[in-house]
Amino acid sequence: MTTALAMISGGLDSILAAKLVKDQGIEVIGICFKSYFFNEKNALNIVKQIDIPLQVVDFSEEHLEMVKNPKHGHGKNMNPCIDCHAMMMRHCGELLEKFHADFIITGEVLNQRPMSQNRSALDIVKNESGIGHKILRPLCAKNLKETEMEIDGLIDREALLDISGRNRKVQMELAEKWGIKDYPSPAGGCKLTEPNYSRRLKELIEHKENTSKKDLELLKIGRHFRVSKDAKIISTRMQEEGEIIEQLLRPDDLMFLPRDYNGSTVVIIGKATNEDIEFAAKITGRYCKGKDEKNITIKYGKYGEPLDEFIDITPATEEEINKYILN
Repeated sequence: MTTALAMISGGLDSILAAKLVKDQGIEVIGICFKSYFFNEKNALNIVKQIDIPLQVVDFSEEHLEMVKNPKHGHGKNMNPCIDCHAMMMRHCGELLEKFHADFIITGEVLNQRPMSQNRSALDIVKNESGIGHKILRPLCAKNLKETEMEIDGLIDREALLDISGRNRKVQMELAEKWGIKDYPSPAGGCKLTEPNYSRRLKELIEHKENTSKKDLELLKIGRHFRVSKDAKIISTRMQEEGEIIEQLLRPDDLMFLPRDYNGSTVVIIGKATNEDIEFAAKITGRYCKGKDEKNITIKYGKYGEPLDEFIDITPATEEEINKYILN
């Protein structure tokens, strides 16, 4: 029996491509990639709708190193889509033998994304993957050169599609026809496409060579301030973020809270100077119920220990906030 590995992002296009091939009587096994910037949650949900198994590949460390300096550059934000797709396909190529599969399918659509899915970009991915002759793009196959899988009769080219461009009308119609209802918006699962997260990530990479999982998780929450090379200040926006940030802190991180008011949890990540500590206290004052007071007391200390250090400050002004905030 012919078997195909389907690259499943969790979005609509990839699951439609898998369904299109499965309906030709081909066994389809989903392959989902997991990194620090996207996960398998959407993919696990969507494969249930067409009843195919899913294998999750964690390539977080390798992917992070590529994100720092992609050969073909970043997209609008920090998304290195061309290099990312090529990396995924190389991994899929290594899995062909393991699963006794004949070829790989993706949900890419010609010209749907101007930078990463034009004809040149698709050819780059094909060539740099190392297994280009094994890649089939079912949704736009009729707009591309015939593959060896079609020539050899493993799949019927006439049953494939010729979708092109950014209009998603055909995909929406197919989803309705096949009863696929629960799917995210395009690129909705990748943090690298988000402007705020991307700005923070770029700034982090510029200041810290050895980026950790903790650093990357912290980018997702709160307000971020850079006041010195070796330290970053983070102020939570809501109670849930306070609970999240406490799970990520280490004993050397400093925590700040207003002594007499409710307000934001503020932390310093990294090696703090006296100036950093003073500004973190001013930020703590700015985002608490006493922000309009001329002088308030902030307590602070190392995470996990009593906050038994105190500093009296005037809450940060809007001008000071805007000078150092990263988003």
